[in-house]
Amino acid sequence: MRAWAVECPGPLGGPGPGPLERIALPEQAPGRGEVAVRVLACGVCRTDLHLAEGDLPPRRPSTVPGHEVVGVVDELGPGAGRFALGDRVGIAWLRGTCGACRWCRTGRENLCPTARFTGWDADGGYAERTVVPEAFAYRLPDALDDATAAPLLCAGIVGYRALRRAELPPGGRLGIYGFGASAHVVAQVAIAQGATVHVLTRSAPARALALRLGAASAGPADGAPPEPLDSAVLFAPAGELVPVALRALERGGTLAVAGIHLSDVPALDYDAELFREKQLRSVTANTRADGEEFLRLAAALDVRPEVTRRPLDEADRVLADLAADRITGAAVLVP
Repeated sequence: MRAWAVECPGPLGGPGPGPLERIALPEQAPGRGEVAVRVLACGVCRTDLHLAEGDLPPRRPSTVPGHEVVGVVDELGPGAGRFALGDRVGIAWLRGTCGACRWCRTGRENLCPTARFTGWDADGGYAERTVVPEAFAYRLPDALDDATAAPLLCAGIVGYRALRRAELPPGGRLGIYGFGASAHVVAQVAIAQGATVHVLTRSAPARALALRLGAASAGPADGAPPEPLDSAVLFAPAGELVPVALRALERGGTLAVAGIHLSDVPALDYDAELFREKQLRSVTANTRADGEEFLRLAAALDVRPEVTRRPLDEADRVLADLAADRITGAAVLVP
């Protein structure tokens, strides 16, 4: 089968073949409790870019990235019975936990020390077929078509967890820093639930998209919103924006940092940026409960990512476009 793998992490767009290489793989048979999935669509996430460029150190050689996978079950492993052949399912970032540690036992499986992740610990969806433990696959609402559903499986789910971590009060004022795949989904959820959203991003096309989706304002990433923020989410992997966002918060406000990778954060001015009970919080993956809740909510609120469909054969070019900020909304690979 056709697939792409990260062979030698490094910058995209330089001389040579680049970190992402086209390969041929035998189709893997599902193991106990697993299902094989024929890929219909796979979203392109910034985490894939971090893996390809080496910001996220590979955990195994020749890893196939991709953890926003929509497909149909075409083979059942021994003991698998949650899905039937032909069922449409989603595969997300979290793909396995121990189920026994104190975090798993208290509903915080995203913090499991032995958690495993799609497209990092095991091959993901930049391929024609992949395998997943059935306990970590999602049934997808019929209201969401394949390309629309794909970005929701990480950009949506993890973004939704970040929104919850930011503790946005009802009808509150939310700042969103960076406006890629995850941010533009979260903005739709927040606006639909009555929040006032201010977007701050360096991309002019992204600012235009934000206003089209109903944001109250859209300005440069290092600028100031027109009013103090109750909550903020930092989606851009830029540590220098942490103090910028903290200064924009009202007393008692919360900033959630959503990315798996963040450049170094400069020293903070305690009085200007943290005092008066401001909070700075990180976000680590998601739980399956987050995913189930968000997918139901996305269908109910009619959340629709702005999607650019690209052939699987162009995966290397799509990642290069993402690195150069040439993607507005979300890109989805279609085999």
